[in-house]
Amino acid sequence: MLKKVKVVKHEEKKLIHPKVFEPTKIPNEDRTLGQRASDSLTSGMGSWGFITFFLTFLLVWIAINFYGWTQAWDPYPFILLNLCLSCLAAIQAPIILMSQNRSEQKDRVRQEYDYTVDRHALRQVNKIYKEITYLRSDIDVIMKKYKRAKSAAKK
Repeated sequence: MLKKVKVVKHEEKKLIHPKVFEPTKIPNEDRTLGQRASDSLTSGMGSWGFITFFLTFLLVWIAINFYGWTQAWDPYPFILLNLCLSCLAAIQAPIILMSQNRSEQKDRVRQEYDYTVDRHALRQVNKIYKEITYLRSDIDVIMKKYKRAKSAAKK
């Protein structure tokens, strides 16, 4: 006698994969000129190269004016230097904030993708759990039949 094999319904369904994630293509295509500029300026201003260059510039400025090599144009309290630093800070702050907003947008897209992947993984885990449940029930049935056959063989 041939037994009819029971096919589990969820095996017949086609696997659905989440959308492919490409972190390099997170909303870069629709960036405005200002957003591109703020991203590039922030990456430059947030580097050790910029810090080293600016520290060197400040030390040279102070040294030239402190020792008066070329008729000091900005004497000791360095008022002109303070003005330049204040202007630089006033310009840098909004640029950095714009770049942070872009980073938040990218993080939001990544979080949405992670959520999608997590939901997909949860569905897969649930499918596997159901399959294990089916297998356990089939094993239980087989074990009962085996025990009955074994006990019948002893009689």
